[in-house]
Amino acid sequence: MRQQIRAFKALADESRLRVLNLLLDGECCACEVMQALDVSQSKASRDLGALRDAGFLKTRREGLWCIYSLDHDGMGEDMAALVEVVRRSLAGNAEALADRERRRTATRMGVRELCARRRAGRPGQRGA
Repeated sequence: MRQQIRAFKALADESRLRVLNLLLDGECCACEVMQALDVSQSKASRDLGALRDAGFLKTRREGLWCIYSLDHDGMGEDMAALVEVVRRSLAGNAEALADRERRRTATRMGVRELCARRRAGRPGQRGA
């Protein structure tokens, strides 16, 4: 039952739902989450970590980046069903669609560069 409690707690937070929504389109790193949701590095990493600890995500290293994706192979049927409920419930949500669109234009960059762009008032996205 601990796994189910952890999963429901992870999904009970708006920002973690928004992060999970981004990952429905495919893998991404914390810097892409930061750009898409306009959150700090610590917030993006904390939310990604909570979703990973709940059993929704897996990680892999790619150079400097830790890449997160849905753990389709590692999650059981119950967890997969929860992900599908999230997918269906956010399908027509304007904010969720906007987040996913911003995710498509996000770029992988170092945290220092991204933070400098945020301080300068420029989004860390292509074309900015």
